[in-house]
Amino acid sequence: MKVVIFGLTITSAWGNGHATTYRSLVKALALRGHHVVFVEKDVKWYRAHRDLPRPGYCFVELYEEWAVNALRLMQLCRDADAVVVGSYFPDAIAAMEAIIEAGVGPLLFYDIDTPITLSGLRKHSKVAYLDSAVISQIDAYLSFAGGPSLHELEQRFGAKKAIAFYCSVDADLYKPVQAHDNFRCDLSYLGTYAADRQPKLMDLLDSPARQLPEQRFIVAGPMYPAETGWASNVVRFSHVGPGEHPSFYSSARFSLNLTRDEMVLAGYSPPVRLFEASACGAAIISDRWSGLEEFLEPGKEILTPSDGREVADILLYLSDREREQMGARARERILAHHTSLHRAVQFEEIIGSLSSNTTTHKAARMTTGTEPVALLPDAPAYIPQ
Repeated sequence: MKVVIFGLTITSAWGNGHATTYRSLVKALALRGHHVVFVEKDVKWYRAHRDLPRPGYCFVELYEEWAVNALRLMQLCRDADAVVVGSYFPDAIAAMEAIIEAGVGPLLFYDIDTPITLSGLRKHSKVAYLDSAVISQIDAYLSFAGGPSLHELEQRFGAKKAIAFYCSVDADLYKPVQAHDNFRCDLSYLGTYAADRQPKLMDLLDSPARQLPEQRFIVAGPMYPAETGWASNVVRFSHVGPGEHPSFYSSARFSLNLTRDEMVLAGYSPPVRLFEASACGAAIISDRWSGLEEFLEPGKEILTPSDGREVADILLYLSDREREQMGARARERILAHHTSLHRAVQFEEIIGSLSSNTTTHKAARMTTGTEPVALLPDAPAYIPQ
């Protein structure tokens, strides 16, 4: 089938978690024989930090102004078997209005930020990328969050079909690899600065670092304020590209996972980094949130200490054997349920159900795609930065 995706970015992983999420899904769809066109607004921030300008598994359409390019972009959707608009796509509202008016589709909204979206909809009935008035016209709402969020989307905001469509991991890329000296440490964290995560980062990483001055800690990611008072044994990396993620996760004794406040309140909202670190066999220390046990079992596959003192105790007293076994169990659990191929099959099933039940759109020409498509010539899977 042909799928057109309007998303935040697939070409740049700088300062966002959308890129790796889209890359894993789109690559899996391509390997299953589907043709994907990814539409991305050509914004200055991502233009300056593109680590994947030409993906080898989809065609990328860049544009600058929606009004000037809307007709051309709608033409891409005319023969599509599914059209997907993602959260934080800069022109998402205009795109969905045009798609609905053109009668192409089925139309799916892929919300990689469901708890944040719901928080905005409750307060204002609208966020920058979604108007609540349009939700009832969307054929399927693919939600980053499961649990109660799905009920709220359907009962309060009129979604026809709200489906838990969690992020996933590309198991070909994310796997245990040889440790890299630059990333060797006792505890590492990878994530863009967020004001609501920062207190937890200081409590669960910086505080243990101060308690254990002989050990090494790493915080990687952009946009952290220059005045942040890190402990002297906390090493900072402003960016670690996707190509280095496996080395990053494989080089630390433990990896820290932290969750945005809205995701914690909503529950059932696993961040993509949780899956990626697990696929690399990392032993993960995490904050706590409802539904975590649906993905990894606390105490057996992941650890959820209450504060920095408990983190320090883990670093001091958990044996290497216990740590390695925990990482291996987490990897096994995630690879059994949350790879990009799992998500691609789920996507096919969703489109199949929409095609058989929806009469307002043209009959779908979906195939399950047992034959993989060839990757585009001279386009690598990723270009390390």
